[in-house]
Amino acid sequence: MTNPYTTPIPPTPRPPDTRPLHKRVLVWVGGSALFITGALIGSTGDDGQQSVETKVKPATTITATVTATPEPGPTVTKTVKAKASPGPTVTVTKTAPAKAANSGSSSSQDSAGTCTIVSNAGNCYSAGQFCRNSDHGAITTTAGGTKIKCTYSSNAWRWTYI
Repeated sequence: MTNPYTTPIPPTPRPPDTRPLHKRVLVWVGGSALFITGALIGSTGDDGQQSVETKVKPATTITATVTATPEPGPTVTKTVKAKASPGPTVTVTKTAPAKAANSGSSSSQDSAGTCTIVSNAGNCYSAGQFCRNSDHGAITTTAGGTKIKCTYSSNAWRWTYI
């Protein structure tokens, strides 16, 4: 029986390599020579194979054209009362679209005439834009006439649809 309280006997050391040094050197030299010979044979000549040329196909280009139509502007209504002799009063109403000041521009926002609160640049706000501190809780309309309100959402004050 072995006593667990005694010091264990260390394992015996491995005996040194019994081959002489000159034989170990010859193994290394022979292995290196075989490796170099294989590399030289593998890299010489084309072994009767023909080279293959790759042809590049032209890239396909897709072009999309979007034509934006300007939003209709405000309409001007003019009412004229015609005077007639005895009988009913005739009222004629004529409605015509107003001429936009910037008809050549493709801007999505109209002039400040359609919205009550405008940005510092004079443009109408749209939903998703940030609100100024002075606009918190305010209600206005977009350039298209849709009502929006300045509300607190997602850690920021933004204009949202009502």
